[in-house]
Amino acid sequence: MANAAHELGRRGEAAAADFYQRAGYEVLARSYRHGRAEVDLVVQRGQELLVFVEVKTRSGSQFGSPETFVSARKKELFRLAATHLQEALNWRGDIRFDILALVQLNQGFQIELFEDAFY
Repeated sequence: MANAAHELGRRGEAAAADFYQRAGYEVLARSYRHGRAEVDLVVQRGQELLVFVEVKTRSGSQFGSPETFVSARKKELFRLAATHLQEALNWRGDIRFDILALVQLNQGFQIELFEDAFY
């Protein structure tokens, strides 16, 4: 049985996928893994842009904004997984690394997008 934090994270990732789909992106992968590295969401816009998304979901902001919880190590592993997927797809277009921060509200989530959050 999933614990409350895991369930919140799962719902946040589903909301993130919906957010990008409504913006015209195609979801290519959820929880893409390469070794110890994981990318929460990989989305594509046409043939020109591949976006690797770190989804951070919190039940509130009392401990800080969700986007501040992406560590340097997480970014390093994120880039590693992204590089692997680019090679596997033979991707030649542009890429972007986003952080999508979600805070749970009474009904749904407050969503804040940080495009090109890191390199």
